Formats: sequence, C-alpha cells, structure tokens
Amino acid sequence: MTNKSNKTAMVVTAHPDDAEWGCSGSVAKWTREGWDVIYVLCTDGSKGSEDRKISGKKLVTIREEEQRKAGEILGLKAVEFLGYPDGYLEPTLDLRKDISREIRKYKPSILITTNPTRDLLGRGYIGHPDHFAAGEAALSAVFPSARDHLTFPELIKEGYEPHKVKEVWINMFNAGNNEHLFFNPIEKEDLEKATRALLAHKSQISDSKRAKEYMTSRRKEIGKMCNSKFAESFTKFELN
Repeated sequence: MTNKSNKTAMVVTAHPDDAEWGCSGSVAKWTREGWDVIYVLCTDGSKGSEDRKISGKKLVTIREEEQRKAGEILGLKAVEFLGYPDGYLEPTLDLRKDISREIRKYKPSILITTNPTRDLLGRGYIGHPDHFAAGEAALSAVFPSARDHLTFPELIKEGYEPHKVKEVWINMFNAGNNEHLFFNPIEKEDLEKATRALLAHKSQISDSKRAKEYMTSRRKEIGKMCNSKFAESFTKFELN
C-alpha cells in the first residue's frame, strides 16, 4: 500500500454494490490501516431489479440502506449519493462538478474509479454504460476540475477550495489482459470483511454462496499474479 501522509481515499462508482464487487478488499485494508475512505455513488440504483412488483422509488430506498450497511461493515467515513437516475448516467458537466465538489470536500490523496472505456476483453460481460460514464466523469473531475480554481468557481463560493489528487486507481475487471497492472495484496480478514459488505446488498445477491466463491476465487487468481494469497488489481496513475 502506498504510504501517504494524507490517509484519505475516495471511491467513485455508478451504483450501490459496484465498489463491493470491485475494490472492497482494498477498502477494508485501508480502513484497517486507519485511512478515511469515502464512497461517492453517482446513481440512485433505481433500475437494478428484475422484480416486476417493486417500484423504482422503493428500490432507491432499499439500495441506499444496503449501501450504508455495507459502509458500516467496511468502516467508511462517509457515503455520498449524487442521485442521478440509474441506467441513464452520462459524463456531463453537472456530474463532473458534483464529483469535483466531493473531491474538494474530502480531499483524498487516492481516488478509485471504474474503467471509462468498453474493452470487450472478457467473456459473458460487455460492461455497463453507467460504469463508463462514472469513470470518465471522475477522471475529468480529478484533472482538471477539482484542482483548478477557475473551473466551477461557484464551488469556491460554496466553501470548497481546489484539491489535487495524488493517485488514481482504475478498477479493471480483466486483470489478466493488462500488462501495466498495480497489484494490491490484501489479508484474509480484508477479504472476509469485503465479502460481508457485498452480502449486505441483499436485493442484488440471488446466490450468496456463489457470490462468496467469486469474491474469494477472483482475489486468489489476482494474488497468484503477485505472489500473494489474495490481491486486487488496478491500473494506477501517479499524478504530478
């Protein structure tokens, strides 16, 4: 783990549960080591169900409660919901400004977000457009919007001074297909906490046994790439 004097990290994703699937082992490691970690969820999660009997409004409430529960398990400092409609997310200036506000508010040294491009390197998963939009908006917020005082000057009037993020970690689903990977080893206790956090999203987990197996097998697979029992992988950018 990178040693930073500012031990604050932020995770920006599209939906409740995205971070639990992708980077919650690293989040658990951070909080265990005394870091402050903030989640920023771009959408309201209102489309994530095949149940014809549940309304989008009810689903928003359920998924927010599930994400807060997951956050408690992981020991997050805060969970921020931006409230954009699920399924319709675009990397607009409004979204970029809202993420910039959160960056300026919490001043993370490291920010994790999702891959902003559709790579089509996996099998059985083509990617969600909201993930790409969240990743693009988050990267655009990091550079240059959150750092420049002349970009969104209204944020300064709100009391949010510019902030420079030191590192960006892109959560990549297809770890084996990228030669420029950063591996973050995690402990068994981090994996166990991450798995409990994932299972807090009950509305999204139809088979808890299969979800547990995925969490373990995926992190074992990545761990083998860096001679660790468990690990998560990212593309890392150190910003000057």
